[in-house]
Amino acid sequence: MATVLTSRDGAVLTITLNRPDAYNAFTRELHAEFHQALSDEAADPGIRAVVVTGAGNAFCAGQDIREFRELPGSIRTALEETYHPNVRAIRALQKPVIAAVNGAAAGAGLSLAAVCDVRVASDAAVFVPGFIGIGLVPDSGGTWFLHRLLGFARAFEWMSSNRRLSAAEALDWGLVSEVIPAGEFDEHVVELAATWAALPTRAVAAMKRLFDHAYGARLEEQLALEVEEQEAATETDDFREGVDAFLEKRPASFSGH
Repeated sequence: MATVLTSRDGAVLTITLNRPDAYNAFTRELHAEFHQALSDEAADPGIRAVVVTGAGNAFCAGQDIREFRELPGSIRTALEETYHPNVRAIRALQKPVIAAVNGAAAGAGLSLAAVCDVRVASDAAVFVPGFIGIGLVPDSGGTWFLHRLLGFARAFEWMSSNRRLSAAEALDWGLVSEVIPAGEFDEHVVELAATWAALPTRAVAAMKRLFDHAYGARLEEQLALEVEEQEAATETDDFREGVDAFLEKRPASFSGH
């Protein structure tokens, strides 16, 4: 059985982690299939938004501990061969990536949600740091992304406490942008992804680069990058369509080009 499933609906690609009996915990096989989906199908220019979700009742429970205990070689090598390529691939995608957190997101599963550009949660979702509970520290970029999303004090306290966070609390903290009733979740995610896919994709990709850069940049560096991205944006078909639609007082129809 494939550990990662993909499906396409127009310009939206949905990637589903598919080990429901193990709460979609990461294995080397799952990492490899996930990376292939990110590198091949998600990179298709015809795909303008990507959804990452989990099969069954969980989003992702993090690392499969049984496999972790039997990993050959060093932890450094394991992380560089499995988690890190997928973190980098998500950030490198020139389109929005939406984490549709349908259930528990724990450990590296929480890190995965944080890596994505947008996070929405079912009201059945819970968020658990996980790592500290077995004497480990976050990996997969978890400290980098959660620090940005929540601020130093809250991120440090939460990740050190191993506190289980409800979907409502995650919304209050700003970890997710909305919480949807479980019975309506799948339908809402389809609508949300279609909305993102209809945006001017190259402008969204530039926005992603700008905000990734902004956190550690000096003002002059950020101003320079904004100029560079704005110049590129004015050369796109979507810019011309947006201006025409504005002047003609009609909704814009963006192509992603």
